[in-house]
Amino acid sequence: MTAEFAVALPAVALVLAACLAAVQLVGVQVRLSDAAADAARALGRGESVGVAAGIAERVGGAERLDSRADGDFVCVTLARSGGVLLAAVRLQAESCALAGGR
Repeated sequence: MTAEFAVALPAVALVLAACLAAVQLVGVQVRLSDAAADAARALGRGESVGVAAGIAERVGGAERLDSRADGDFVCVTLARSGGVLLAAVRLQAESCALAGGR
């Protein structure tokens, strides 16, 4: 092993770890967006906020659910942390659905 390889190996490992962390964050964000859409549709059907929060927690691991009525729409905002190693990163997703179930 050469000295150049020994110096470059930690840098390559750091870049690879950063790329894997970014991919994990994107996956969590996609699940959170899906959970926001599911929770908004549940509230639009007339389900309770507790049922919608259960859906959001089960589908996307949401830690906080905020909902609001906006005319003919019901909007949901979900938030959660980025995960074990990226707990300092806060992710948020919002979705709206027609309030046809009321």
